[in-house]
Amino acid sequence: MTRTIGVPFAVKTQMLMLASLIVLGTPGSAAADAASPLNLPGPQSISANDKALGAKSNPDMTAEFGGAYTGPQSALVRRVGITVAGQSGIADVSRDFTFTLLNSPVENAFAIPGGYVYCTRALLALMNDEAELAFVLGHETGHIAAHHADQRNKVTQRDVLLGTLGQAILGGLLGNGAAGQIGGALVKSGVNRLVTGDVMHHSRTEEFEADDLGTVFAQKAGYDPLAASQMLTALAAQTALDKTIAGDARTTPRWAMSHPDPEARVARALDRARAMGVSSGRRNGDAFLMSLNGMIYDDDPRQGVIEGQTFTYPVGRVTFTAPAGYGMSNATDAVTVSALGGNGGGQASFSGGAFTGTLDAYVGQVLTKLGGDKPVQVSPRHTTINGMDTASTTLTAQDSAGNTQDVTVVAYAVAPGQTYAFTVLTPQGSGLGALAPLVSSVRRMSAAEAAAVRARVISVVSVGRRDTVTTLAARMAYTTKARERFVVLNGLPADAERLPKGRKVKLVVWGPPGRY
Repeated sequence: MTRTIGVPFAVKTQMLMLASLIVLGTPGSAAADAASPLNLPGPQSISANDKALGAKSNPDMTAEFGGAYTGPQSALVRRVGITVAGQSGIADVSRDFTFTLLNSPVENAFAIPGGYVYCTRALLALMNDEAELAFVLGHETGHIAAHHADQRNKVTQRDVLLGTLGQAILGGLLGNGAAGQIGGALVKSGVNRLVTGDVMHHSRTEEFEADDLGTVFAQKAGYDPLAASQMLTALAAQTALDKTIAGDARTTPRWAMSHPDPEARVARALDRARAMGVSSGRRNGDAFLMSLNGMIYDDDPRQGVIEGQTFTYPVGRVTFTAPAGYGMSNATDAVTVSALGGNGGGQASFSGGAFTGTLDAYVGQVLTKLGGDKPVQVSPRHTTINGMDTASTTLTAQDSAGNTQDVTVVAYAVAPGQTYAFTVLTPQGSGLGALAPLVSSVRRMSAAEAAAVRARVISVVSVGRRDTVTTLAARMAYTTKARERFVVLNGLPADAERLPKGRKVKLVVWGPPGRY
């Protein structure tokens, strides 16, 4: 990840959700026909307005959520996506649809107007055959095919990551000075990514509707419709596992929680698939699994790695440690640190990159961008932290509820031409408060330390005669919950132990050392 300080993408995204509940039945029945893309307004085409909106939003949307993953798996996503979208009733899917595999370690998929559909590599890794991918991409294609944005013209803008301040800080700031300017821009720019906002929030009904169309599109493309319930079961299991994993400072961005609890959708999807009267379809399990071999899993070191309470960024040769009781979330342009459990202990955002000016200028640049590009004049305090020159300053802002907060920027000269900064939000008068140890933990990494950082990758293996779930899980690149991770990753029952010889399964193993 290239961490360049700046105002992150804040485009308003029109949500694509279905407008009417689809009821499935057996092929040839009235219910089945009502669910088919033939009964969508059509023949359809994507409007020029939606194409323009999508084309404008796509680059920032892609960058915001990890960037495009460029491995061979991206071609798989496009191939299956085009196949499934071809059942949607939209005229020229090869021209009008763009399917992007995102380099994100969080499971999700979403769509924006103009035929742009996104799936994260984490969600792809959770799948166990091509039919599950077809359902996911069909689900998102359904949002587009139903023209929900046109029918409801619902525009959703993501929240800004300011924890307890949330959107309340907007317009509720002190005076007309620098503090007031900065506070307002904190909401508008989203620089403090403490809780990601709702870019793709769908209601329960709308998700059910998208599940229905996703199942129909996948089935018409020749895939097994039962894959829908199996994919949702895997998501439910992963969600439950995420809640039980302890000792990890990672917090889940809210953009990853835009879909309702998948457990509530499992039984319904199974019933709908059975009602279609189709007992089988294409799965392509082994070929699909082999296509995942070597794909990065969990954090990409090029974007930084969270291990326990420590964040390491080998590309920038910088690392820091979050205090106990705080969690971290890693985005493409910032790492956010926030108090777990909403204890009001403060929040921080870490970002930076190439910069050739002075530290004072850098602090001023950060504050100016927070102030909506209005120049902010400050006189930072200078010191050294772990051998690095630093500059810092604190201003005050107030939210609309009258809660006053300190906003502190601490900039670090990590290397010639490389500057990073923490932007810290704490209760008034506390300065850095409980986040002082975080700010003082920032240090340079040696070349050897950076080179030692490795990515976790997917390794697909065949089950041997003596292999069991226990022995295979022991090969996972995790020291906690290895068995649970293996079981969920491979869609196995929690109590599974014996596996058939020759079955292909996914492991998560350490990749080779990187070059950073």
